[in-house]
Amino acid sequence: QVQLVESGGGLVQPGGSLRLSCAASGSIFSINAMAWYRQGPGKERELVAVIGSGANPHYADSVKGRFTISRDNAKNTVYLQIDSLKPEDTAVYYCNANLKLRAGLASYSYWGQGTQVTVSS
Repeated sequence: QVQLVESGGGLVQPGGSLRLSCAASGSIFSINAMAWYRQGPGKERELVAVIGSGANPHYADSVKGRFTISRDNAKNTVYLQIDSLKPEDTAVYYCNANLKLRAGLASYSYWGQGTQVTVSS
């Protein structure tokens, strides 16, 4: 069974920083893309950043220049460094991984449980 566990959320003042982590565990053969999504109050879930197995990141326009996604393949972990936080960044942040459980099988998408980020003075 695969688990994705996020950590690092919390309450931070505007302009502050946070580093989110998401570790994938279980019987994993390989991980393709890893991504961070977020869902703010009353909003739909949106893609924030994604990074492929070749470490080529892509970002939503709203977070470019402030968010940095990275991954440690040896640890099956993806990170999201969030700088210059704004109140509108308040959301539950979810980790997503597209991975294979066995060689030759299709890839499937797995989600973490989410971690709350609240930006407020």
